Amino acid sequence: MGTKNKALEPAMLSRLLRGETVIDLEFLPDDTTGVSAKIFIDAPPEAVWAALTDYDNLSATLPKVVSSRAAERHGTTVLLDQTGKTGIFFFEKTVTFRLRVEEEYLRRIRFEQVSGDFETYRGTWAIEELPERNGTILLYEAEIKPAFFAPAVLVSFVQRQDLPGILKAHKRRAETLSRT
Repeated sequence: MGTKNKALEPAMLSRLLRGETVIDLEFLPDDTTGVSAKIFIDAPPEAVWAALTDYDNLSATLPKVVSSRAAERHGTTVLLDQTGKTGIFFFEKTVTFRLRVEEEYLRRIRFEQVSGDFETYRGTWAIEELPERNGTILLYEAEIKPAFFAPAVLVSFVQRQDLPGILKAHKRRAETLSRT
């Protein structure tokens, strides 16, 4: 079952339990954007896992995901084809990519682009159980650099705008699954 989050600071935990989605961004070398985001989900790790790994239905539950399909599965490795929309206002762009996904059941999902519209797109979804709260912290971390022109400041702005909706969508889906 998920990892126990012993290192979560009380102030951070308080923010998450109040319903905040916490996002941190950093500018990495070579115009790469680093991002991390956290949300508390009132559901067990199994429901969070089910929401994250419902690859063929992510376009029905996540904003800006146009299509998502598990193209191949070999044990705990999945090749995932996705199309999404990124950007803001009239700078919106459709992006496609194939991710190699490595699953560690109820703990984490590591992903890295193997082909597509990014020069760098890799990261982790981690599940951290909070048994004392009957819930789970979902943590997203990624390094992102588009292969098309998009300054890091624009990429960070888009991430700050889009991630709350994505995490809240996973939260809604997991909480719905835990009640059924």
